[in-house]
This record gives sequence, structure tokens and C-alpha cells, in this order.
Amino acid sequence: MTIWDEPAGATPRGTLVVLPGRGETDAAYQRFGKRLAADAFKVRLVPVDLDDLTATREQVEKLLADEALPSPKVLVGADTGATVAALLVHEVAADAAVVAGAALPGTDSHATAESWDDQVDSRTACPVHRGVLDGDLLLDREARTRPLPWDAVELRAPDKPVLVVHGSADRVTPAETALTPYAGAPAARTWLVEGGRHDILNDVSHRSVAATIVLFLESLRLGADLPAVMVPAPAATGAGQ
Repeated sequence: MTIWDEPAGATPRGTLVVLPGRGETDAAYQRFGKRLAADAFKVRLVPVDLDDLTATREQVEKLLADEALPSPKVLVGADTGATVAALLVHEVAADAAVVAGAALPGTDSHATAESWDDQVDSRTACPVHRGVLDGDLLLDREARTRPLPWDAVELRAPDKPVLVVHGSADRVTPAETALTPYAGAPAARTWLVEGGRHDILNDVSHRSVAATIVLFLESLRLGADLPAVMVPAPAATGAGQ
């Protein structure tokens, strides 16, 4: 497990349990973890073992039960980690989930034929993140060419808050497939990132995605019905009226 904590003297505002994607190490989430920790959220990255999802669930549940970690406690997943988060949020004591680029059976049929360069290109257009992927000696480059551990996955909106963020140019999982199950759900917030690719937490719009997540978390802190933090100002009236 990798840990990022809030700055010294800051009051922690919640806990994020990050579930990475296939083959990824904590190197891919240094930027995200440090950024959210700088906003005073405790961040804990739990490796996802696709061959032993029960063990992964046990690690997640241990963190959720840790009274030393502040609420709200939110699952944040990317790729297969997003799928795990989307499924687990129904079953564990998380307050909410962030589903960023879920990987689903039958949507990535071309992956086994992709070269490494093609795989990176489908994942991100961010030059910094591409450099991280190319330079991570512990990253399993074959992980995304292997079959997913699920024959079928039924995504559905939970009865608790969920934020779904997906790239409009995601070639791994079509945006419509990822977003449709959450359409119209009262506690779901869905965002499509224009031109975004599959690694949406680490694509060129990573700042905007992180800001959207922070706004979701701040709204969640106000209540499970997600009260608005920011509202449009009323139209200004002219002088003398």
C-alpha cells in the first residue's frame, strides 16, 4: 500500500482508497496522490490483484474500518480498479465511489494485438504520463493484453453517491457503455472529458479531472444528497433600479 497524507498542520477532509488499473504501480498515481493530499485528503493506494479479488476486497474493507482514517471514505478506481470500485461500492462501507475509465468485458477486443506504443497511445496523450509509463520498470506491460477476470459485468448506480468520469475518445471502453448505466440516477454525477483517453486520471486534462473530483468530495462532505458547493450568482441589477 502507498500512502499520501495531508500537509503538516492541515485538518484531513476525508480518505480516498485508490484502486489502480491493470499492471500499474504507484508510479502512475504519484501526481494524483500528491495533488489530492495537498487538498488535505488522505490517499491510500491498494494494489488490485485480479487473480485474488477477495484479498483486494479484504484490504479495502480494512481501510474502510480504520477509525483513524477520516470520513467520508471514497473508492477511486481507474481501468480495472474502476470496475472493482463500481462493484464494491454496493457491498462495502464506502461512502461513495469515483469510477474513472472502467474496463469492461468485450469492449477491448483489439488489445491483444496492440504494440506497447499503441497501448500507451490509447491510454493517454499526456507527455508526462507517457514518460512515466515508459520509464516504470515495474509496470507489467502485458497486463492489458490478458483477459479480464469477469466474463460479464453489470454496472449499475449504487444507492450512494458516485462520480463517473470518462474520456470521449476512450478506445478501450466506449464512453456510452461506461456512462449509460448511471444516467438519471439521483446520486450519480457523470462527466465526459472532451478528447480524453482511457487513463482519464492521468490524461492531458488531469488538472480538470482532479478539480472535478475535489468538488465532488467537497459536496459529499456536505451530505449524501450532494448539495452544491458552487451555484450561479444571480444576475446583477443595473444601478438605480
